[in-house]
Amino acid sequence: MTTRPWHLGVAIDGHGHHPGAWRAVGAPDAVGLLDGSVLLRHALTAEAAGFTFATLDDSLALADADESTVRGRVDALLAMAKLGPLTSTLGLIPTITTTHTEPFHVSKNVATLDWVSRGRGAWRVAVSTSQEEADHFGRKSPEPAGALYAEAADAVEVVRRLWDSWEDDAIIRDRSTGRFIDRDKVHYIDFEGDQFNVRGPSIVPRSPQGQPLVAVDAVDPPSTTLAAVAADIVFIDAANPEAAARRRAAILDAVAKAGRDPDEVFVIANIDMVVAASSDEAIARLAALDRLATWTRPDERALFVASSTDAIDAIRGWAGAVDGVHVRPAVHERDLRVLVDEVVPALRESGLAAPGSSGQTLRDRFALPRPANRYATTSA
Repeated sequence: MTTRPWHLGVAIDGHGHHPGAWRAVGAPDAVGLLDGSVLLRHALTAEAAGFTFATLDDSLALADADESTVRGRVDALLAMAKLGPLTSTLGLIPTITTTHTEPFHVSKNVATLDWVSRGRGAWRVAVSTSQEEADHFGRKSPEPAGALYAEAADAVEVVRRLWDSWEDDAIIRDRSTGRFIDRDKVHYIDFEGDQFNVRGPSIVPRSPQGQPLVAVDAVDPPSTTLAAVAADIVFIDAANPEAAARRRAAILDAVAKAGRDPDEVFVIANIDMVVAASSDEAIARLAALDRLATWTRPDERALFVASSTDAIDAIRGWAGAVDGVHVRPAVHERDLRVLVDEVVPALRESGLAAPGSSGQTLRDRFALPRPANRYATTSA
């Protein structure tokens, strides 16, 4: 694989990734989560440690009806927008579903996130599969995964075109003539597809990154197809580095067959993590959490239940297989703190997770160029 920055990302959802985290000793109350103070603390903690990005999941459905499960949530995009001006280097990747959300709304919302974060916004694409989600809107019934991801591909294309509908120098602010914009540099996209007919342009000027990064979870053939044609960041589940390397190779091969440059796509492995001073303590902590709530995890996703020293060695073992790892701490108040205080510094000291190229945007951190505007005309 090519030499390029290796990335550490972290999920900052709720109290932690384990469904029993909210009952764990020391977990903050629900009010802190809903008013954003706890989320901000997690984001600033991750940023200070040097994580490249943080994710915040979302869905249009409530979680499982089990009373032991946290069922309420805040809107991920809006919450990340709050974090934008209050952070400085952390990439912000909220989940936004395409199934019941118009691409025009997604385009302006993610572009706004990119503006308020000064170029650190991104979008994790998701689809809505349940009748419950469909009933919230009453417009259409659930469809097969293949149809939903085909719709998502159209949605991403519309969003990307809307992001380009303003040229970078469209705002001229000519006080002498009273012209705020050069109208010739704001474009109709006139998209006509199987799912959407969108004229444009966007109401938000082209954002700092030009094109905020798009992330996709490649968990099955339909989502992998979407990742191949549309994603800058691809999240995968794999039980071990060998499986992850095979998965990465297959995804990058699909990217190349889609006519895209594999060197501009990053494959990141999801890893669930319970860490403590010793492996015995970590095992005991997980057992205690499992008694509080059932943790249903995909069999193919890696799980580290280890001491901080063992976690460092385990993460290093993934360095040659993927372009980084996306860590899901079981309980933020415990596991995120150990990661920040002990694991990440050791990884950075070893040079594994070195910072990306200079610059402030998420594209800079991934050493990706700012893309040219597809609608811009070359001056004579």
